[in-house]
Amino acid sequence: MGNLLQFLKLVGQLKRVPRTGWVYRKVNNPESVSDHMCIRLALVHDMAECIVGDIAPADNISKEEKHRQEKEAMKHLTRLLSEDLGKEIYELWEEYEHQSTAEAKFVKQLDQCEMIIQALEYEELEKRPGTLQDFYDTTAGKFSHPEIVQLVSSINKERNANIAAKNNDPPT
Repeated sequence: MGNLLQFLKLVGQLKRVPRTGWVYRKVNNPESVSDHMCIRLALVHDMAECIVGDIAPADNISKEEKHRQEKEAMKHLTRLLSEDLGKEIYELWEEYEHQSTAEAKFVKQLDQCEMIIQALEYEELEKRPGTLQDFYDTTAGKFSHPEIVQLVSSINKERNANIAAKNNDPPT
């Protein structure tokens, strides 16, 4: 039971780990890693961040090194659990990391879609349309699931309208 508590406390730290990409772009009060997480497979893919933090491309850490650090973190976390539960969580993490199933690919697309929804929300909240373009650029061409493609189209339409409205505003 002590190891389960330690596991839950470590994973609970994700509530206080801000999403790095938003911090780098000076977004006020950005979401935490846990705000960004959803169920099982999606939850598991972010768990290592309670130990290694939210490693972003701008951190100049290679994909291989990021994977190595996250793998070690997942091994540490799953050793805190019963053998069966630890094995299940580690296998879910590997499934996502290796994109080895249709479900893992879908969750990856959902994860990336959620990121650009969050970017849209921050641009709207801070009245800075168009300023988080690099988040949209990193997801360009990565969506194939029909519903997600449709959602991304709606996001882009709303964002483009916001940018056009801002560009047509008279100077204040």
